[in-house]
Amino acid sequence: MATEALRQGKLVSFPTETVYGLGANALNEAACRLIFTTKGRPLTDPLIVHVHSLEEGLKLISHDNSRVIEIFKKLGEHFWPGPLTLVARANLEVIPMILTA
Repeated sequence: MATEALRQGKLVSFPTETVYGLGANALNEAACRLIFTTKGRPLTDPLIVHVHSLEEGLKLISHDNSRVIEIFKKLGEHFWPGPLTLVARANLEVIPMILTA
């Protein structure tokens, strides 16, 4: 059900380690904009992107710094799956600018 809602550009609620989140398909700009409007969230507050694999995460980040890619891979391989947050420059050919605030 949630998968189909995400495919249709709708919002879903899901549990995280600490709270329930409101999510959308991170690759769908209109759906992501719904998060901002629904929550009254300022456009200057970036969104988190959850990924299901290291490979998926690598597609979403900029590849302009090989050292960052190397660190991203090592941390992901060591700690995922699990509640690890990695912050990297977005690949703006894939990620809508609105997510980055």
